[in-house]
Amino acid sequence: MELAFIPSPSRGVLYLGPIPLRGYAFCIIIGVFVAVWLGNKRWIARGGRAGTVADIAVWAVPFGLVGGRLYHVITDYELYFSEGRDWVDAFKIWEGGLGIWGAIALGALGAWIGCRRRGIPMPAYADAVAPGIALAQAIGRWGNWFNQELYGKPTDLPWALEITSSADGRVPGTYHPTFLYESLWCIGVAVLVIWADRRFRLGHGRAFALYVAAYCAGRGWIEYMRVDDAHHILGLRLNVWTAIFVFLLAVAYLVISSKKSPGREDVVEPGAAASGGEADGGEKADDAVGKDDEAEDEAKDDEAKDGAGSAKKT
Repeated sequence: MELAFIPSPSRGVLYLGPIPLRGYAFCIIIGVFVAVWLGNKRWIARGGRAGTVADIAVWAVPFGLVGGRLYHVITDYELYFSEGRDWVDAFKIWEGGLGIWGAIALGALGAWIGCRRRGIPMPAYADAVAPGIALAQAIGRWGNWFNQELYGKPTDLPWALEITSSADGRVPGTYHPTFLYESLWCIGVAVLVIWADRRFRLGHGRAFALYVAAYCAGRGWIEYMRVDDAHHILGLRLNVWTAIFVFLLAVAYLVISSKKSPGREDVVEPGAAASGGEADGGEKADDAVGKDDEAEDEAKDDEAKDGAGSAKKT
């Protein structure tokens, strides 16, 4: 007898008149806002200007969405281009299907373009937004809950996920909520990166590399639990191999970067410090003018006193 489980929503879309409001899209949008908000706070703390993170996100987010969709469509092409499928569905991003590997890859390209236009070092920007990206993933995973997708193996654990839909080959029942496992893991990754960044003053892209390595470590075992169709290589799902490969790259970058560029960048946004200096200089100039005026007033008072004294002696 099932005593407890996580219920799936009866539907993943609500209609505001003729306008569909999709839970999957809401999760993605909220995640982006959280990532930009936290990234902005961290960027300012590192000496950058407010608003710079959002300006660069205008480039990074669209590139990331395109990259995530491309990765999904390419690695699961049979869902869109096999017999009986409609290739137009490949453009229906609101129905789910974003590959984080493609999203990070093309998102990084968009961020590089934005950083280059602003004269900002890309590694410093990546360090600032790393934990925010992890939180965005944690929130975005709940979009899979709305779509009743990407769950794990059958289970009767109290936190099992109930699947009620039978569309696209689903079998109603209770399964491991891998979307929840990954969401919680991503929150842990964000906390880890923030702690390590404060403790070791990570710089030159190492906070971002730590995020990548930590995420891949969790994605590997979570991916192994999933039961949705996927391509396999040597008995392992494609995304498990991708997680292993990217994890090794991230660790290698951490080691090499620590030796080549220890410490953290002194300046992350050219001109930001100068602007602060100009403001300070303006305040100092105002103080100097005020002191000169006070000195001039005191001199006049002294002259008046001397004149009065002379008159009394005469």
